Amino acid sequence: MKALVLEQSENKTLAAVKDIALPALAEGDVRVDIDWSSLNYKDALAITGKGKIIRQFPMVPGIDFAGRVSESRDPRFAPGQAVVLTGWGVGENHWGGLAAQACVKGDWLVPLAEKLSARNAMIIGTAGFTAMLCVMALQDAGVKPQDGTVVVTGASGGVGSTAVVLLKALGYTVAAVTGRESTHAFLRQLGADEILPRSDFEQTRPLEKQLWAGAIDTVGNQVLAKVLAQTNYGGCVAACGLAGGFELPTTVMPFILRNVRLQGVDSVMVPTAERGAVWDALARTLPESYFQQAAREITLDQAAQTAADFLSNKIHGRTLVNING
Repeated sequence: MKALVLEQSENKTLAAVKDIALPALAEGDVRVDIDWSSLNYKDALAITGKGKIIRQFPMVPGIDFAGRVSESRDPRFAPGQAVVLTGWGVGENHWGGLAAQACVKGDWLVPLAEKLSARNAMIIGTAGFTAMLCVMALQDAGVKPQDGTVVVTGASGGVGSTAVVLLKALGYTVAAVTGRESTHAFLRQLGADEILPRSDFEQTRPLEKQLWAGAIDTVGNQVLAKVLAQTNYGGCVAACGLAGGFELPTTVMPFILRNVRLQGVDSVMVPTAERGAVWDALARTLPESYFQQAAREITLDQAAQTAADFLSNKIHGRTLVNING
């Protein structure tokens, strides 16, 4: 089968499209013919070798995909069934979705909702799945639309842009933080009520004026510290990314003086039993206009160069990989 293969030579990661063979199915395994995958920040780090994502080579990257079952040794899945996969270390320590086929554990798959096509599932992808988890974390913490504005950092990225759409669809007032003025029209089209420059979040004090009922942070570091200092009493910040770094230069003051909750959100190891509900919520909540957005569409042969562009901050929104294109 055709796949993007990562190999290591002299501590450098080399990416090339090659023909490779998948292993035979074991008990509980499912072979999937992949129609669509997507390119995420983690994929870009893996493909370029800029992050320590891949620890064993050769590796097929691609942390998500959608397609149809071609062979199954799991009784829950039958040939021809539409499925989607996100997370579980696929594309990191198990061959992933930037390939014509994948052989994965049945526990890692979710039947694709009838309302969603494979392409639309990848417009959502890992980014949208993570965004929905963040929104659900705010809801679980009791953050309601009438409580005030919810701020989304890194709003022009995959997670942030989908979070803006989800929050707006659920009736929230949304402030979007971005470092690129060129994305302002895009964010307003998605539903952002207010757009703030990232430069406003470069410095912070332990506590600042209360501005946000809740927040979804994809950046981390100083930006997350600023958001915490500005969150209302009893508010919640759902943190799911570290594009700005893994450090958190803050104090305990937002937590013990304003009762602010910092909720970490991981999308990789979400239990199988919970994943279907997340996908159902996405299919139910996202408006049709979300799927009509100008998602960038590339072929497998273009994935390596696009990954480099991704890290150069040249891409916003979603990037789809048409495996058969």
